[in-house]
Amino acid sequence: MNSLFDVRDKVVLVTGGSRGIGEMIARAFVDAGAVVLISSRRADVCQALADELSVHGRCEALPFDLATAEGIAGLVAAIDQRGGGLDVLVNNAGATWGAPLESFPESGWDKTLDLNLKTPFFLTQKLLPALRRAASAEQPARVINIASIDGLAPPEFDSFAYAASKAGLLMLTRHMAKTLATENILVNAIAPGFFPSRMTGAILEDIGEDVLRMTPLGRLGRPDDIGGVAIFLAARASAFLTGATIPYDGGLSTAGRSGKAA
Repeated sequence: MNSLFDVRDKVVLVTGGSRGIGEMIARAFVDAGAVVLISSRRADVCQALADELSVHGRCEALPFDLATAEGIAGLVAAIDQRGGGLDVLVNNAGATWGAPLESFPESGWDKTLDLNLKTPFFLTQKLLPALRRAASAEQPARVINIASIDGLAPPEFDSFAYAASKAGLLMLTRHMAKTLATENILVNAIAPGFFPSRMTGAILEDIGEDVLRMTPLGRLGRPDDIGGVAIFLAARASAFLTGATIPYDGGLSTAGRSGKAA
């Protein structure tokens, strides 16, 4: 049974890995014995977390701004310089923007769509050689896209670009999964609900009680929750799964939302 969830020595890249859900996922893989590469825009924060996690396992900082083509190229070059393959790519880096429909700015739309949808596509595209080097029929390589339950149903907030980008990421997951299946590269998505993070902090401060009331399990997500499902999608236990989206939200999107959080 343990071998079904064994990710020891797998090389795992987590984008946006220095905080929030990305940090939770990175910590879980380090604890599980993987070689974890974390990337984020702020070099100091990225390196500080890598130094902390290296006390418990193997973690390296690869700081790049993935909102730019130059940042994507730099990260891909850094992966290539390490040699070998890439077993798992976790596309987690993301952004959000809130504004009323009538005044939603083009700059906010472009920033959100670029990082949440364009970056996962082109980063995956550029890392295909590394993923192919790691992939085999017995041990497929994995792409794990971190989406959101806001891509499954319209949210209660004025986050139009965020919801659209996450819905697009879910279709991109399915499309890439179909294309890459014959190359032993599995592509799946996680659609998290509410986890305490910098991105959700203001929302939870305002409507946290409503969120808990609408969530059947009655609590927020914890680090071991998101870490566990990410490890499942990277391990042999999920070797027959591709093109899937796992709503990971305590039942909020599938059995909850009985009231309006606003």
